[in-house]
Amino acid sequence: MELQLEPNTAAPTACCHLALTDRTARFFCTAGRGMERFVVREVKEKLEAEQVECFLGKVFFTAEPVVRKLKKIKSGERLFLLLKKEPPLTLSINRGKGFNEINKFIIGEPHCWLAALSLWQNLQLTAKHETENQSASKVPKRKSDTDHEPNVLKMFKEEHSLATENVCKQLQIYPNKSSHHNPTGENKLSVTVPVQSSEENLAPCNGHQDFGFRVSCRCSGAVAKRYASEELGRLIGIALIKKFGWKTELRAPDLEIFVHLNDDQSVVGFSLLRVPLANRVYIRNSGLRSTVAWAMASLAEISVGAHVVDPMCGFGTILLEAAKEWPKAYYFGVDINESPLRAAYDNVRTAGLEDHIGLLHASAKNLPLLSESVDIIISDMPFGKKFISIKDDFPGILLEMERILRFGGILVLLLSQELYKQAGLHVSGIHRNGKPPIAAGGETSGAEMMNNANSEARHGNSSKIIPGSQSRPLRCLLPVESHSVSLGVTDAFILKCKKIATPPVQ
Repeated sequence: MELQLEPNTAAPTACCHLALTDRTARFFCTAGRGMERFVVREVKEKLEAEQVECFLGKVFFTAEPVVRKLKKIKSGERLFLLLKKEPPLTLSINRGKGFNEINKFIIGEPHCWLAALSLWQNLQLTAKHETENQSASKVPKRKSDTDHEPNVLKMFKEEHSLATENVCKQLQIYPNKSSHHNPTGENKLSVTVPVQSSEENLAPCNGHQDFGFRVSCRCSGAVAKRYASEELGRLIGIALIKKFGWKTELRAPDLEIFVHLNDDQSVVGFSLLRVPLANRVYIRNSGLRSTVAWAMASLAEISVGAHVVDPMCGFGTILLEAAKEWPKAYYFGVDINESPLRAAYDNVRTAGLEDHIGLLHASAKNLPLLSESVDIIISDMPFGKKFISIKDDFPGILLEMERILRFGGILVLLLSQELYKQAGLHVSGIHRNGKPPIAAGGETSGAEMMNNANSEARHGNSSKIIPGSQSRPLRCLLPVESHSVSLGVTDAFILKCKKIATPPVQ
């Protein structure tokens, strides 16, 4: 069954989403197409997030601003602090006026930027402290020095002084009344961030002269017909330079500003992490996208002591994601090709999971495992031009997976659209209505058919299964759920099945 994605529109739309309470803030996470529902599940379970809104490619949520917790999101691509989210902009036909309207939406309210930069800097400081605390060597703390509080903004013009003063009082941002006076008449602002340590040079934006930023702009729909993303990003960058006096830094910016304008919404946010969530430091050789691998593992219901097998493990990405998240299980990877197995071992060693993951050189059509000895099977079935033969081998591989899987066990597969159709139509044991199949001719029970299939599989005859053949139907794999996901250039399906005991034919 294909699950439909239903957006949650409980959260109100407002211009500035930062401080909903004293202990929460508004964030959003980008996700690959089809991965949004996994992000929703994660932020609710791991972060206890509220006001969760789901849109195509993004999930908005309210949570406690703790970087250590936010990093626990495994199915998302990138994480942002939300500055603004509004309905799609209605722009003037005139390009100049249209850009002025965009500029007004993005940087027309200085207090939103003050609040966002204050919270963003606080999160950067906290993240740096967390990293230092995890390191083996302890860095001695410096003495506090209130005369060197980090500056995050250049002074605003006098027309914004009243609004700025009110917000500054709320956010503990005070005018710097030291002897450093700007001849232009602008008053510099400094931030007092409530952190445990008072080290003076931890923030990436100590002074506005050295504060570098980059605008990542993405346009689609009506806006894209008038403005190219690169052109609009450049114009927004120039406007920010004029407003705040920052400098552009394309390669290694202190702050990345994300702007997305389309026919559904207008969004502005600050990137929270320099490294995207999807980039795993423990994966040295990249194979399957880590977010998709994690999503597959999350569907497998891995419990303590479970035996988990990937019969076509490749670089071992699925096993790595599963073992990192659910370490109290036993993982076993099999592949017929030695080259990816060597890369998988390199990944396992890099991740420090040699005691959790075992690897074996063998064929998925003839696995050296006892029948009904495995609790969970998770696998990315190879597809594409390099793996044309998999279509003929697919029924035999499925039968072998069914043989080693215990009753009540879970099977999670990543399939191409063609293999997905083949699994649903040509393998008679997989039925969308969930009803057990009737034995051919009504003479052989499902249990007897399963015993016959197990016997042939043990003798290495499983590869002789003919696609669509009714002579060796799969009898016990019941589809539970399926999810369409994007792999970039192609789409695929995550199919979850459960092995059930087929009742005798009455």
